Amino acid sequence: QVQLVESGGGSVQSGGSLRLSCAASGYAASTYCMVWFRQAPGKEREGVATITRGGGTSTYTASVKGRFTISRDNTKNRIYLQMNGLTPEDTAMYFCAADLVLSCTTVHAAELYTYWGQGTQVTVPS
Repeated sequence: QVQLVESGGGSVQSGGSLRLSCAASGYAASTYCMVWFRQAPGKEREGVATITRGGGTSTYTASVKGRFTISRDNTKNRIYLQMNGLTPEDTAMYFCAADLVLSCTTVHAAELYTYWGQGTQVTVPS
């Protein structure tokens, strides 16, 4: 059974940093496209970043480019999201998602991803 578990969220002051982690089990993470989404209260789920299966190429939504870095360690079945320069606009529940078939060169619509974690909350007070 495929399971994804996020961790690393918390409350941090504006300008601070957090590193999110997503641990995958039940499958070899290297065979799946994995991606980070976020959802703020009252807003739709937004794709944040994705990384190719081998980890060579990553793609980001415009609002986080230059501040966030996605990475993966297939030996540990984990992906990470290093978030620097956090602002109140980054406040959201962050989810990792995975799919066996989708390409990893772009973030697809949320409903296309098969597996989801429970999310980890990131709060940046204004």
